[in-house]
Amino acid sequence: MIATHVSTAGASSGHRNALLVAHIAAVLFGLTGILGHLIDADATLITFGRATFAFIALGFVAGLRGTRLLDALTLRNLPVIGLTGALLAAHWVTFFVAVKVGGVAVATLGFASFPAFIAMIDRVVYRERIGATEALLLLMVSAGLVLVVPSFDLLDQGTIGLLWGLLSGLAFALLTVANRRGAAGMTAMQTSFWQNVVVAALVAPVAFSHLGETSLASSDWVNLALLGVFCTGLSQYLFVKSLEGLQARTAGMIIALEPVYAIAGAWMLFGDQPSLRMFAGAALIVMATILSARRKAVAH
Repeated sequence: MIATHVSTAGASSGHRNALLVAHIAAVLFGLTGILGHLIDADATLITFGRATFAFIALGFVAGLRGTRLLDALTLRNLPVIGLTGALLAAHWVTFFVAVKVGGVAVATLGFASFPAFIAMIDRVVYRERIGATEALLLLMVSAGLVLVVPSFDLLDQGTIGLLWGLLSGLAFALLTVANRRGAAGMTAMQTSFWQNVVVAALVAPVAFSHLGETSLASSDWVNLALLGVFCTGLSQYLFVKSLEGLQARTAGMIIALEPVYAIAGAWMLFGDQPSLRMFAGAALIVMATILSARRKAVAH
């Protein structure tokens, strides 16, 4: 009985720690759209700079901790690293396009659709059953997205931005499931480092083609460094770490809190005041996120 109690307490503590790590990652993710808006550059150039600063920072930390990054490069892990790195690159490029086209709030709310995509992937690919409560929560997210759409005109910049945000959410959902299903044997540090290396390598040709026509100011370099080190290297490491103690859908719902921080920051910094419809849509998404997190916590 004592051993069982200690095991249960340890599992509960581990779950709480994973939830805390996921929430910290959500705060850092929430700053991504704001920094992307501030950097005056093409989406691929921002993605390249972000990934480069991230893997440099992660490599430095790995060296201090004695983490052997090369140990992750096995025949089994190479396809996983390549796939997840490509998905991460697609997620970032589409997200920054959404920010540039539709604004921070619309882009992040579109991205917040990814928990619904994760549930659909789990259902279609892995045949996992979706319960009635979870279906209701995902319906709330979907209804929130409908309210966020500025208009149903494909010529509207806000609508186009939301569509790019949805593509970003789909790419991130695929990345989340791939990380959880295929990253066995790799630490969070190794996974984050090599994914950023792949991202930088994939977008470098396109990014360099825009470099000649882009003049980055000193503030842009500072924001790129902040984006890469804190909103990428640290937040990505924390997110992958949280998946060690959470289901992909649970972690996804928590990270979906990102729009709250992004919208608040954009409102304060850029004066992008959300409409009442956008407030209502964001409220539905946030309520679904909180209810899901509580339900999973009780289940554990």
